[in-house]
Amino acid sequence: MRLDKFICKSTHYTLADALILIERGRVVVNEAVVLEVSHQVHKNSVVTLDGALLTTRPFRYFVLHKPMDMICSNVDEKYPSVLNLLDVDQVTELHIAGRLDADTTGLVLVTDDGHWSFNLTSPKNRCEKVYQVRLSRPISSDAAKRFEDGILLQGESSLTLPAKLHIVDPYTVLLTLTEGRFHQVKRMFFAIGNRVKSLHRQRIGGLELDVDSGHWRSLTQAEVAALSVHA
Repeated sequence: MRLDKFICKSTHYTLADALILIERGRVVVNEAVVLEVSHQVHKNSVVTLDGALLTTRPFRYFVLHKPMDMICSNVDEKYPSVLNLLDVDQVTELHIAGRLDADTTGLVLVTDDGHWSFNLTSPKNRCEKVYQVRLSRPISSDAAKRFEDGILLQGESSLTLPAKLHIVDPYTVLLTLTEGRFHQVKRMFFAIGNRVKSLHRQRIGGLELDVDSGHWRSLTQAEVAALSVHA
């Protein structure tokens, strides 16, 4: 973790405050004054501020049911940020692990543990994400085979990783992916001559969405640990 973020995580100072504290030589890491805000602090580092030992607050992990017309961003833009739904302290320390488009609903993970979220969303770990997809046209009979074999998306040079397609009815499918390319679901169906009308993420790893739209809850320690297997 960067030293400035470590200070924010272990005090109530802002990043701007942390910059001033570091530049004034008031922060010591492993008995040496550090003047660089980007200095990396590790779990066994000893950090003091004006001689007082700093200890970070415990990491937080939430599951949130993203509604339509909200964005997975830390700030409001054309649409409001999903972080507005969270009634917790230090919400600015949180970030979204695995974003969804404004017109996509469903399961979103929110945390302040950057290492956990980075590893969870890394393509090399191939964590399964399950989406319910509503289509504009009936699904073609060869779609499951084509998704299993990999799809060449427009503008890319490599096939998508094998994906599982379960047909619920002619217009509704469950799609399981282990990667997250830009607008991947929509582009995959476009590549086989169909169009996504609605998209909803209902599972990440072994975690099923179990809260109502616009609501959230903390993950249990067991759930965090289970998702960490993918990390």
